[in-house]
Amino acid sequence: MRRSPGGLLIPCPSLTGAIALVATLLTIAEAVALDDHFLPDWRGQWLRVDGGHGPQFDPSKPAGRGQRAPLTAEYQAVFEANLTSLATGRQPYNPQLGCLPPGMPRAMILYEPMEVIVTSDITYLMLAFMNDLRRIYTDGREWSEHVEPSFVGYSIGKWVDADRSGQYAALEVETRHIKGPRSLGVGIPLHADNKTIVKERIYLDNADPEIMHDEVTTIDHAFIRPWTVMMTYRRSHNLIWTEFVCAEGNNHVVIGTETYFLSPNRNLMPTRKDQPPPDLRYFNPPHN
Repeated sequence: MRRSPGGLLIPCPSLTGAIALVATLLTIAEAVALDDHFLPDWRGQWLRVDGGHGPQFDPSKPAGRGQRAPLTAEYQAVFEANLTSLATGRQPYNPQLGCLPPGMPRAMILYEPMEVIVTSDITYLMLAFMNDLRRIYTDGREWSEHVEPSFVGYSIGKWVDADRSGQYAALEVETRHIKGPRSLGVGIPLHADNKTIVKERIYLDNADPEIMHDEVTTIDHAFIRPWTVMMTYRRSHNLIWTEFVCAEGNNHVVIGTETYFLSPNRNLMPTRKDQPPPDLRYFNPPHN
């Protein structure tokens, strides 16, 4: 016990307790330092590795029916209708024609390069296509229902040290609160309820640290089961960043359910034979 300046007796902390407190603080500080020190080096520019079929959601399979999407009977019918529309020059399923971003998980196809910035609390995926920015929170937060939906969604991640080497090797991510409209490439629909959940495991290749893998599992009510695909990226050291502005050079015009095309002199053109013109009901007829 010791006496305070006011004359009160107050207990003295024991030496053992003080040492334990200091040890705890040092452990916490060391853990934070280790977290920063052992985060992986994902810096640089990442480019899509083409699996031989172009920019498909599953790069290992051809487009269209060749993707073998595990659709329910209802959404298989939607898919077939989309393919029919595509054959006639219409793409009502494709919001990108109107410069809407692809959203998750299609954004991870990487139509344009990606930059990755890793910090202890947030990993940023900066996608040049449509200028999308993904924030993956790794600060231990829980899910909240009060999230404004966005095309890239809201992502919470966890770093994994699978082999207990002290070096984080993989980032496990779950993304929710994704808004639509969205699709998964050539006609593959997602459910209209926008309840999609995307789970990812992102890591560098064991044999080549210049290769990054993103194992993407999409859980959606349009599917009879979760759909897992492997996307692969290669790190580029020839860093040339270009600006992508969707409206610049976009010659597609979507009016209602019809897709038209702009000629070089910016006149509206049909995309198929005998295509009806747009509905002009809100325009005044020309005066004779």
